[in-house]
Amino acid sequence: MREKVTITEVGPRDGLQLVPDLMPTDVKLEWIRGLFQAGLRDIEVGSFVSPRLVPQMADSAEVVRQSLLIDGLTVYGLAANMKGAMAAYEAGVQVMVIPLSVSDRHSRANVNKGTLEHIEAIRDMIEWVRQQARPVRLDVVAASAFGCSVAGVVPLDDVVRATRALDAAGADRIVLADTVGYAYPSLVRDTVRAVQDAVGTRLSKLHLHDTMGLGTANALAGLQEGIRHFDACMGGLGGCPFAPGASGNIVTEDLVFMLESMGYDTGVDLPALLAVRERMQSHLPPGALRGGVAAAGVPATYQARAASAAA
Repeated sequence: MREKVTITEVGPRDGLQLVPDLMPTDVKLEWIRGLFQAGLRDIEVGSFVSPRLVPQMADSAEVVRQSLLIDGLTVYGLAANMKGAMAAYEAGVQVMVIPLSVSDRHSRANVNKGTLEHIEAIRDMIEWVRQQARPVRLDVVAASAFGCSVAGVVPLDDVVRATRALDAAGADRIVLADTVGYAYPSLVRDTVRAVQDAVGTRLSKLHLHDTMGLGTANALAGLQEGIRHFDACMGGLGGCPFAPGASGNIVTEDLVFMLESMGYDTGVDLPALLAVRERMQSHLPPGALRGGVAAAGVPATYQARAASAAA
C-alpha cells in the first residue's frame, strides 16, 4: 500500500480572499462538490470574519451548512476571534482553523495584540469550544513562521516559543504557514525540525505560498521531514489581505502530480481535478489560475509512474 498524504483544498476560502468580484454561493458549492468528486476529502470552505473586511466570506455559514450535506467531506472553516469561533461552531464546522501570527510586529499591526497576548485570546476560544456539546477539531496556524513582510526575518526561537504556547493552550493540531511565501527548502527543514522537537506530532501540516516560486520545493522539504498533510489551492489562487505582499498558494494540481509521481497516495484524480479547474475558470478573473500541469498537460508517463510506485 502507498503511503497516504492528505491535501486540504483551501480555494473556496483562501483562494477567494483577494478576488474582487463576489462568487455566488451556488457557484462556490458547485466548486466544492467538484473538488470532492475529484477526490479531495478535506476542504476549507469559508471563514467567519467581518464581511466588511472580507466580503467574499459573507455567505460562509450557508456554504458550511450545504457542504456538510456532502457525505465523507471534512468541512473546515476559519475563525479569527471569539465571535468568529461562535459563528463557525453554530454553522457546524468540523475543523476550526484559528490563525496566529508568530511575528509580533505583524500580530500587533493585524489584531492590535502581541503574539503571546493573542495566544491568550486563542486559549479562551479553545476553552469555549471545548465546553460545547459537539466536538470540533482545532487547528491553530502559526502564520508568518518563515518570514514576515512587516518584520522581515522571524527568529526561529520565536516560532518555537509560540508553538509551545499553542500546544499548552490546547490546540489539537499546529500548522506552520509561510504566509507571504518567503520560505526556502533549508529554512522549511530547520523550522519543521525545531518545532517537531518542541511539540512532536502536534505539528501536522504546512500551509505554503508560492511568492518566490519555491512552494512545491518547500513542500518536498516538509515531506522529507515527515509532514504528511499540506494545504493547497486549485490554480494557485489566494493571498492574505492582512499580510502585504502575500501571493497565491501552492497549486493543488502540481502538488498532486508531484506526490502521486513519487508514489504517495493523495486520493485525488488529477484529470478530474483539471476538469473542475476548467469549469471554474469562467467564474474567476482572467489569468487568475496558475500551474505547470494545467499549462503543459498531464504527461503520458504520469499514470505509469503512479501505478509502478503502487506495485
